Formats: sequence, structure tokens, C-alpha cells
Amino acid sequence: MYICLAFLQTSVSYQTILCSQEISFIQHQECCCYIMVTSTFLVPRVESLASSGIQSIPKEYIRPQEELTSIRDVFEEEKSVEGPQVPTIDLKEMESEDKAVREKCREELVKASKEWGVMHLVNHGIPDDLIDRVKKAGQAFFDLPIEEKERHANDQASGNVQGYGSKLANNASGQLEWEDYFFHLIFPEDKRDLSIWPKTPSDYTEVTSEYARQLRSLASKILSVLSLGLGLEEGRLEKEAGGLEELLLQMKINYYPKCPQPDLALGVEAHSDVSALTFILHNMVPGLQLLYEGKWITAKCVPNSIIMHIGDTVEILSNGKYKSIIHRGLVNKEKVRISWAVFCEPPKEKIILKPLAEIVTEAEPPLFPPRTFAQHIEHKLFRKTQDSLLPRKS
Repeated sequence: MYICLAFLQTSVSYQTILCSQEISFIQHQECCCYIMVTSTFLVPRVESLASSGIQSIPKEYIRPQEELTSIRDVFEEEKSVEGPQVPTIDLKEMESEDKAVREKCREELVKASKEWGVMHLVNHGIPDDLIDRVKKAGQAFFDLPIEEKERHANDQASGNVQGYGSKLANNASGQLEWEDYFFHLIFPEDKRDLSIWPKTPSDYTEVTSEYARQLRSLASKILSVLSLGLGLEEGRLEKEAGGLEELLLQMKINYYPKCPQPDLALGVEAHSDVSALTFILHNMVPGLQLLYEGKWITAKCVPNSIIMHIGDTVEILSNGKYKSIIHRGLVNKEKVRISWAVFCEPPKEKIILKPLAEIVTEAEPPLFPPRTFAQHIEHKLFRKTQDSLLPRKS
């Protein structure tokens, strides 16, 4: 697969990718690509494109015709009160001393995980002021001039995906997404590379580290409830996803600039997360859509909430009882959207992902073959790449 990108704009900043004559597998959540190229190519910073005054987006960002028919105005979509709505789960009573109250809360979480695979979590226990500081810190980084952000640029060609970047094409057609991002591992603390973390604002490391610690605790509580919902011991799912020592938390701050033609582009194309769980903050600008019962549902902006996705890892371990929902991100021409996604991932090679033996029966045989986490990612990407080579339906 050869990827060749050409852009006519000269007043924008680019990410230079030095290419080797081999296939490289570069992976992280929502930022995966195969590269087989024979020369240098350039990927522009979307922020730079957006601020250059263009009225039409480059063709590499235009989605295929079969997708365009479902892309609508996100603000109008969010206002809709018709049809299914993403559930809101109040975690206030999840550890209540009253068993009946506690069980009701847990049952609601389990039900949402089985029927939707996504939900708004409220009263989640993470202080609002900490979340506000996390958002302000991320916003402050992206408010820096592009030249300053480039000091933190990643090097995807060498496999270093941590840092500031723009999404490379991961399909044969070379389609791009309307976003820039900053990606970094935030927990466990001994596995972090603080050298690539932003130094501006000065409290970035402090607030992000504290948020990571509190989110890690919340992930344990959620996984415990999901284990009980399968009739397993509380710690079963967490153990199979890496346990206290190996489950990784990786944060991707997604920056979606204003788009002059939002009806033609996507901030993030349709996908499911490969993680165990994904937790998302955002700046109260709508954009997330979920594919539920064959229709795209726009998530409301719920104040003081954290969006949580069930990822492929938990779907596999539960043999499909918990759903890893397909989702995507819309863009708009009026407001910048920023989201903070934290992916709770198992180690790439140490654990074999497969349906748990206690769940598999003769009536419910395993739906997924055993694979390492890395093999699962590669399988998804290979399948996606193969699909993109198929003829388009007219």
C-alpha cells in the first residue's frame, strides 16, 4: 500500500514523515497506520489548515459518498429529543451501605454496558475542580503557537507515537481526519516519559498526574461491577486486562478545529475502541456520535459528566455480553471541539485476550479467537485496510 499525499497550500505547518522502504506498524488508540512508502511526504497540521482561510477542505479530508449521506449539522442533531438517548448513570450510590440501593446502581451500569456500551457517568467521585484544571491545562497547550507545540512533535515513522501529532491515513485511499492531538501514557507513573509532556502550562504534569490516579481508581470500581454483572469475582476482569501493575492509561487530547465544510469531513472516523474502558472529557461542544441499532445517535453534552465506553478488550473477555460500540466524531464551522480521551489498555504481549472460560458454554461458544492485544489491534487494522481496497458501492 502506497500512501501519497499532496497539498497545494503553502501557508500551513506540516508534519514531515521520513519514510523507509518497509511496512511499519504504528499503533495507539485512534491513531493507527501501516506505512509502506518510498519517499518523504507531508501531513499538515489541521489547525494550520483551518486558520489559513481556506473555504474548501483538501480532498484527502472528504469522506466517501456513502458516509456523507449521514453527516448532518451536529448542533441540530444534539437538540433532537426523538429516539434513543445515551444513558446517564449516577454512580453516587455504587458503594452505598444499603445493599438494595447499591445493587440497583450496579444493575443500571451493567444494563447500559450490555445494551449500549457507552454512557454518561455523573457523581463519579472525581472532583469538578480537578477536571476543570485538566481541561484548562490541555486548552492552554493547544492555545500555544503551532511552532511551540512542534517542540513536542512525535515521530510516527520511527514508531514513537507519544507527543503532538496529526492523524496519518490508515486506509488505502489516504483519507485523513480533521484533528490534531497530543498523546501520552499517564499511568502507571513509573512507565511515563515526562520528557515529552508539555511544560506549558506549568501545572500540566501535576493536574494530569492527579487525574490519572483518580481515574485509575474509578476504572477499578467499574471493572469490579462489570465482573459481578457476569457472575464473576470482583477482580476478575481487571486481572485479565492487566491488573494493578500492567493496565495502562493513555491520554489522547483531541483538538478539532473549526471546519469550513463540516458536512464533508469527520473529526474521527467510525471505529470501536480497542481498550478495556475509555473515559472521555470534553469542552461541552457536541460531536460524539454512536451507531446504535443501525442509526447514528448524537451524545448530549451532560454537565459534570465523564463519558465512558466499553472497549473491545472487555467485549472479548465477556464473550460479547458487554458491547464495544461503533462511534465517530463530527466537526463544525462555529466552535473548536476538544476532548480528553483516556484509554485503559492491557499490555500488548503479556496477556492472551479471549472469552473467559467461566462464561463460555456449549450453548454460548467463544465468539472471539485468542489473540494478544497487539494481535487484536493488527487484525482490526488489517481488516480495515482490506475493506478500504474494496470497490465503492455506487
